[in-house]
Amino acid sequence: MDLIPKPDQVVSAASNVAHKMLYGGLADLRPMPRTLIDDGTLREVYHYRPSGTVKETGDPVLLVTPLAAPAICYDLRRGCSLVEHFVTGGRPTYLVEYGEVSFRNRNLGMEHWIDEVVPTAIREVSAHAGGRPVHVIGWSLGGLFSLLTAADQPDLPIASLTTAGSPIDVSLVPLVAPLRPLLNWFNGRGPLTKGYRMLGGAPKPVVKWAFQMSSFQKLVTKPLALASHIDDAEFLAQIEAVDRFTDNMIAYPGRTFGQLYHRFAKGNQLATGEFELDDRIIRLGEIKVPVLVFGGSTDGIAPVPAVKAVVPLLTGSSEVRFEIVPGGHLGMLTGRAARHTTWVVMDEWISQWSTADPEPAPVKKAVKKAAKKAAAKTTKKAVKKTATQQPAKKTTRGTSSSTASAIGTNPTRRHTSSASRALKK
Repeated sequence: MDLIPKPDQVVSAASNVAHKMLYGGLADLRPMPRTLIDDGTLREVYHYRPSGTVKETGDPVLLVTPLAAPAICYDLRRGCSLVEHFVTGGRPTYLVEYGEVSFRNRNLGMEHWIDEVVPTAIREVSAHAGGRPVHVIGWSLGGLFSLLTAADQPDLPIASLTTAGSPIDVSLVPLVAPLRPLLNWFNGRGPLTKGYRMLGGAPKPVVKWAFQMSSFQKLVTKPLALASHIDDAEFLAQIEAVDRFTDNMIAYPGRTFGQLYHRFAKGNQLATGEFELDDRIIRLGEIKVPVLVFGGSTDGIAPVPAVKAVVPLLTGSSEVRFEIVPGGHLGMLTGRAARHTTWVVMDEWISQWSTADPEPAPVKKAVKKAAKKAAAKTTKKAVKKTATQQPAKKTTRGTSSSTASAIGTNPTRRHTSSASRALKK
């Protein structure tokens, strides 16, 4: 809004304020419909229902959620939702999230995600999509988990791998670099170590505070920004969506937080391209699939140099592509500019590394058509013959035992969900 507002700006500002007061906000926060297809300990795999306007085709996409962040990072709001973008484009879209982390999960380490959660999600998605390879997309820590999983289990059905805002060299993160000498000086006996061990992890308020502090300047200038953009409905809607995202932060399990703290923040292990896990060493150079890497131009949590450090480590990948896109840590993924930058590059990358849809040969089509015609003719003759030999029977209304089960009531279904059961109502 101008210092001296124009008449149309005044009208827009008044409309936005009225909408906020009457309806509670300007953002369309409706989630994209989805169905649970697999679950386990801190693992929920969802399939987003296809759009009614396009046919779902091609290889599936799996969105890997980072720890501590809610899954709405991929479905922030209508118009700024990566999920909505893929679904309306006809791409089979899936997501793995972890649910609420509690004190009883304190002993779960990174092994749980690298050995069990992410690999299982990839296999389940591939099976659900008819055995097709999966395009894995991971944001922030979700990208690190995806990289380590692909390096550790090269036999997984992965078509390509995309990371967004995933820092590899922590020494290049300005927020952490000045603190690393102090962290190393405590040598595991500092107050932070004692704190997370006592609490069983990093609680949600601490995680929320840390995320906000990463954009401290924006936090301080937020009231001024809201006042100066009071006539911009899109800007206000994005602020509302980001606030909801921040309010829904999730806790870290104790052991996982300890590994991230000691091995990443202090030890900076991944900068060498190797990560020690249990009795083995995972090497990023073992990744064979093509990898797309995104860095946000104004990302304070994962600056461009810290993210780009992974490129020379991917020596075994068939192709590595690095892109700098506008936005901060969340904005680069699902900001207002992402739909014209990040998402466009993702579409190009996925199309480049997708398998072709099988098309039947013309001869096979003709044979199938002839067989179908012959079968219909035979059935018609049999029905006519039966009708002349037997008297007609009175029919009754109702559902026979041979009728297919209603949606959501399949007894052989391994996992159920309230979303799918609701479809039969």
